[in-house]
Amino acid sequence: MSMSNQLKKMATAGALSVLLATASCTQAEPTQWVGTWGTARQLVEPHNNPPAPGLGGNSIRQIVQVSIGGEEVRLRLTNEFSTDSTEIQAIELSHATTSGSSYEVDEATTVSLTFDGQPGITMAPGGTATSDAVKFPMGPRQNVAITIHYGQASSTSVTGHPGSRTTSYLAEGNTTDFTQAVRTDHWYTILGLDVKAGPDAGAIAILGNSITDGRGSTTNQQNRWPDVLSRRLLANEATQNVAVLNMGIGGNCMLGSGLGPAGKDRYTHDLLEQPGVKWIILFEAVNDLGWARDAMWSANAIIDLYTKIINEAHAKGIRVLGGTITPFKNNGYYTEDHEAGRQHLNQWMRTTPLLDGVIEMEHAVRDPQDTLSMHPDFLFENDYLHPNAKGYEAMGNIVDLSLFTTPTQQ
Repeated sequence: MSMSNQLKKMATAGALSVLLATASCTQAEPTQWVGTWGTARQLVEPHNNPPAPGLGGNSIRQIVQVSIGGEEVRLRLTNEFSTDSTEIQAIELSHATTSGSSYEVDEATTVSLTFDGQPGITMAPGGTATSDAVKFPMGPRQNVAITIHYGQASSTSVTGHPGSRTTSYLAEGNTTDFTQAVRTDHWYTILGLDVKAGPDAGAIAILGNSITDGRGSTTNQQNRWPDVLSRRLLANEATQNVAVLNMGIGGNCMLGSGLGPAGKDRYTHDLLEQPGVKWIILFEAVNDLGWARDAMWSANAIIDLYTKIINEAHAKGIRVLGGTITPFKNNGYYTEDHEAGRQHLNQWMRTTPLLDGVIEMEHAVRDPQDTLSMHPDFLFENDYLHPNAKGYEAMGNIVDLSLFTTPTQQ
């Protein structure tokens, strides 16, 4: 081969390599919004409302720990259960130096948010808001501080999430000085943080009650079972682009009265409408069964509702997993009738062809010497209902990660 032809061949090969590299880079470019952190919204109960000095005219710094990282983000806010408008004058995002035990941030990372190009926004009663996209590089499990400066805002009719298990810092005036801040272990106004991600990324949305919300976990240590699951997913190459959204509400029910909107009323926005959702986990029934007059009736009603959710999710290409209900013998919820309802619901989950998989939460925490009861090592305050941090670790570790490597339905 002549030198000229050899050079031409090398040039052609080089051009092809550049073309393939360019195509590969193009395919990896972020193409969708995926929720990387979220919380379930509710009307905050009076005893969980913001403490003095209140929200109006003041500033609050709230810490969240995301799941997957990224370069570009947007923040979602909510005023859905408030009877008054909520005025936001400005919001900043920063990398927090802790997962909640301190208000301190890395100032060099701070960015200001806008809403349609404006620094603030007023949400009407029942309203929500989404910020403009902003460049804000963050890594997996990044601690993010959300600093909100309020104008007019109620502190008695507030939409938020009381069970944050994370400390927030409330300071007087429009300020970034939180040295004299009042501490409160609740979230207000914030709803979700989304990241721009590639097509291989996706989110798991979990419908749950206090056992998912994290009662019994350690404040500011982010060790609820969804947190344990998230860290495992990120450490596994095949699932490192899978986010986890905790939609647990303490005291919540699937069918009716409880704290927060019932599961039947909130599953559409808390599960099916989450940005980038590819999987959902249904793990909410223990309060329905524990308060039931007829637990078998309640179990069958939950099965009917689960079936409805599964069918709607499958129609959207979302896979659905069921979490078996954990044991509660020796708790006030326990009767033979309530236990029969739990067994019936769990057996349905294990045998129905509708679910795309089952997570054996019951097996993770039950006492092998008395399988109707929680293992003594996992008891929180000896209530025989809520796991402690060690129990949540066992729950997060029992999840089969291969459930999240199966292609979503078409």
